Amino acid sequence: MELVKKNALNVIGTELLPCNHNPKTGFFRDGSCNTCKEDVGSHTVCVVMTTRFLEYSRFKGNDLSTPRPEFGFPGLQEGDQWCLCAARWLEAHNEGMAPKIKLLSTHEKALEIVPLEKLKASAIDLN
Repeated sequence: MELVKKNALNVIGTELLPCNHNPKTGFFRDGSCNTCKEDVGSHTVCVVMTTRFLEYSRFKGNDLSTPRPEFGFPGLQEGDQWCLCAARWLEAHNEGMAPKIKLLSTHEKALEIVPLEKLKASAIDLN
């Protein structure tokens, strides 16, 4: 697996900051929205979960709130920060359901899927 961890940048071009350590998030479960070629879902957008988004995601077939201990997944709740797939965030954004994001913790690879203007409009850490 080719890791893209050293000198990872966020969407504004500065050092990628951690997203969350409790629960551990990210493709590598290292707390950051780091990525690599094998991360086909591009788990690169650091979001702050809302009950509304969790219900939306469950409706779309991705239940993020139910614990899955067999995968070491505790289940998410409102307020948890999580590295979300960029395409899922964009889909939710287009339907008016996207959670707020942390730009400084969102990997620059998210820009391959989501325009920076949309990310900035939903940012909680630079507004």
